[in-house]
Amino acid sequence: MSIQTGNPSSLRSSPAPARPHPIAPGSGRLQFDAATFLKARAATDDRDVYLEWTGSIYAMLPDQTQCHLFDIVGMNVARGVNNGDGSWSLVSRELTYYLDPNTGAVLHSWDNPWTGESVPVVHVANDPVQIRLAGTFGATLAGDSVIFTCDVFPAYPNPLGNDPRFQDYSPSPQYSAAEFFKLTVPLSELTNPELAAVETMTVAWHRIGPWLPWMKMGDRSGQLVYSACGQRVAGFEALPPLLQTEIRDRLPKYRHAPDHHSTQNNMTSWRYFKEHFEAYLRGEMFPLPELAV
Repeated sequence: MSIQTGNPSSLRSSPAPARPHPIAPGSGRLQFDAATFLKARAATDDRDVYLEWTGSIYAMLPDQTQCHLFDIVGMNVARGVNNGDGSWSLVSRELTYYLDPNTGAVLHSWDNPWTGESVPVVHVANDPVQIRLAGTFGATLAGDSVIFTCDVFPAYPNPLGNDPRFQDYSPSPQYSAAEFFKLTVPLSELTNPELAAVETMTVAWHRIGPWLPWMKMGDRSGQLVYSACGQRVAGFEALPPLLQTEIRDRLPKYRHAPDHHSTQNNMTSWRYFKEHFEAYLRGEMFPLPELAV
């Protein structure tokens, strides 16, 4: 769950004002520069900033009742990097786990109710997740809070679409989705020049997207609908226990954010599936272990 998914390279608007500026007096609409937006999402100093979220995923198929497939729990650890030209880079890593909606247990295999096949579950392990921030960012003033709304519509060639190995998994030549984020922060913290980051931030995230490749749905009609919410937490030890254990025992790289904007492309579930397809076929447990860097 990351705003970076909206654009793999940058978010940019008009030249940035030095202070919050009303778009129209009395409208409740404000503009903030990139550094101030970064205070809401991460920090303008060198610290790691942690987000955690929980939510649900539903299947929507033509002429069928929606089906609650999974619950999710996830985290992101991010850092702000000053590019020295008025822009910033937001660099991060993130994990999301698919849970049994009835028991809350982590799923390592899933019985597909439409195909009757049991398949391995490939949890989200995205590294890097990064974006360049520049220009101004519109927001809504709601009482004592500021709400940043980011509606993004990623669309690009499906990295699995032209490979015959993946026709049963994700055959469409084009990947497209819609994601809707709302970040809410206190106005007093956001505009306090003594703070490099807000202390309180909540996020709402909704997404409409295609079947995940590991579900092995082929060209079956339908889509997934995600509904989740989360918050900034004080540090690693404030993450949900499941995530702390997974990071300590199997994924120590996710303890900290990257320290620079990588030349690599953003990792996605589709790219990850392609890179680790042989491990999926062997039925290995995901995410695959990754050492610290």
